[in-house]
Amino acid sequence: MLPARIAVGAATLAFACLLSLPLAFAQSPPQSPPQTPPQTLPPGNPPPIEPVQPIQPAQPQPGDPFGEQVTLPERNIVYLKGVGNWDSAYETLVDAFKSVYGYLEKENIQPAGLAMTIYTQTDDTGFAYQAAVPISQEPKNKPQGDIALGKSPSGKALKFIHRGSYDSMDSTYEAITNYLDDKHIEADTFIEEYVTDPTKTPDDKLVVNIYVPTK
Repeated sequence: MLPARIAVGAATLAFACLLSLPLAFAQSPPQSPPQTPPQTLPPGNPPPIEPVQPIQPAQPQPGDPFGEQVTLPERNIVYLKGVGNWDSAYETLVDAFKSVYGYLEKENIQPAGLAMTIYTQTDDTGFAYQAAVPISQEPKNKPQGDIALGKSPSGKALKFIHRGSYDSMDSTYEAITNYLDDKHIEADTFIEEYVTDPTKTPDDKLVVNIYVPTK
């Protein structure tokens, strides 16, 4: 496409040339430019469809734990309990943590550890959870509604790590499930501890410690 100033100048020059032509030539019908037939694909050959690439988790870094045995300490937590579905899990959890952090800010209480999601029940479509933040002091005004005070799970657990988006965490959990099956380990729940703040970190930059409590 021509720039606007060049296009206007070209149009003015063309109009002046047209006025200088003989009248008979100017009144002759214009010749239509040859029409180029639209390109069509041969019958039976639909356009190729680009395959959808699966979401890949970020590559683990050297030294990342995978099945490391640890002992979780019991901690005082403020948490919001709720339910969600896997299709909007990340948005649900981010909103829950914003509510918890809002309560702590209102009570002038500093977090005493990393935020965590404690999954208390899961199935193929959804989950029940506690979006928790550790604290070291009792709030003057106890929380109301869905926000409550409690204790975090403690005891022996296996530690794994995930890097990348929340949607790509399915691949990490698939690897964890295979590991547990190979070791004949049963797990009733799991905990996600967010090394990066989920309310401020871009989704594809998450770093998450995953704990599987063992019996």
